[in-house]
Amino acid sequence: MEARARCIVNAGWSWGSVSAIDSHGRTIWIVDSHRDDGKRFIVHADEKLSAFVELEREALTVTFYLESIHADDQ
Repeated sequence: MEARARCIVNAGWSWGSVSAIDSHGRTIWIVDSHRDDGKRFIVHADEKLSAFVELEREALTVTFYLESIHADDQ
């Protein structure tokens, strides 16, 4: 999980996580990432690793997309 968090940070995102109890008494994990340009993702899952995997996928997809747009401008 630390490697996934490092990937998110290296791509220019800040992140945080918290666990909570849902209305059925189950523990859920909520992780979020954001950038200075206003982009933000919030993901929740039953397992912390699952939440980080989804967050990493979303954040890196946007990062690569934005980099490809800026590369076309140069």
